[in-house]
Amino acid sequence: MIQAAYLHIPFCEHICHYCDFNKVFLKGQPVDEYLQYLDKEMEITMNSSEYAPFKTIFVGGGTPTALNEKQLATFLESIRKRLPLAGQYEFTFEANPGDLSYEKLKLLFDHGVNRLSLGVQTFNDQLLEKIGRVHRAKDVYQSVESAKKAGFKNMSIDLIYSLPTQTMADFQETLNTSFQLDVQHFSAYSLIIEPKTVFYNLMRKGKLHTPGEDVEAAMYELLMEKMKENGFEQYEISNFSKPGFESKHNLTYWNNEAYFGFGAGAHSYVDGYRRSNYGPLKKYMEPLDQNQLPIMDKHEVTKKEKMEEEMFLGLRKTQGVSMKGFKEKFDIDIMEVFREELMAHEQKSLLEIKDDSIQLTKQGRLLGNEVFQSFIK
Repeated sequence: MIQAAYLHIPFCEHICHYCDFNKVFLKGQPVDEYLQYLDKEMEITMNSSEYAPFKTIFVGGGTPTALNEKQLATFLESIRKRLPLAGQYEFTFEANPGDLSYEKLKLLFDHGVNRLSLGVQTFNDQLLEKIGRVHRAKDVYQSVESAKKAGFKNMSIDLIYSLPTQTMADFQETLNTSFQLDVQHFSAYSLIIEPKTVFYNLMRKGKLHTPGEDVEAAMYELLMEKMKENGFEQYEISNFSKPGFESKHNLTYWNNEAYFGFGAGAHSYVDGYRRSNYGPLKKYMEPLDQNQLPIMDKHEVTKKEKMEEEMFLGLRKTQGVSMKGFKEKFDIDIMEVFREELMAHEQKSLLEIKDDSIQLTKQGRLLGNEVFQSFIK
């Protein structure tokens, strides 16, 4: 039974220089109509699917909090109507520190949202401007304070490192500032230059200067060290939490479990099929006018692909991949399928095989992509 759902709000008041997610400028967009179509997609899906009360719901974007209070209320009521929550649940909303009023936060909390994910990225105002963010450090302090006042006790902060001109000292300062905020979770990723972004165009012109691979690796090591010092457990390659505050929704992905995805450009994993919705708003809405789901692509995942996914998703977790769990899931011994890759990585000290578990070593975390790619044949 599926108990996880992702919902996509593609609207932003400003487009960041590094972002390649499915998004559009908010101004002049049919926001109210989009929310109606999103409600219709949920209705059609729920009427034709087997599901249990939802343990996790995650609203991402875009910038979900770019919606005004009336639109937020409409959207939240739609979710409550279509996606019944389990007794113990995690309901996450991504938020931009620059557009979070106390009234919006209270509205979210009163409608059952119990976890916030704040897109902070850095506490250096000059760097924030350089990467195209419109909020500033003071907005983060204000948003966290307002969120606590509204009732939130589970907050996550997103950070990006290896930003253009960023130094080790600057990243350390961002980490030190972050720990003073009394939040429960961090996601921290190195900057990836994606096609069709401002940064990609600057890079092609030779106008983007990032710290380089050695500094990036040193920043990641500093990140792991400081998180541990401050009581945050690394439970996934880029995620750290206080005990009990791991992102249950993201663990759905890393555990290779099924989930619904709603909205323009959203992805689903349902009944052994990976599906993706149309991204452009008009293309997303058109099928729903005919009471059809807006599915652009649908792929049946073969057993071989499922086993590969089990490895490169599962190894992202600190606890790694369970050999017993693999055998129960696929009715075959993991060594029969991946002996060559596992032995090679163990010899290079990138993987550690102990008891029932296969885990990345510290060196393996630094070279994670090299390990993950080896399982895709």
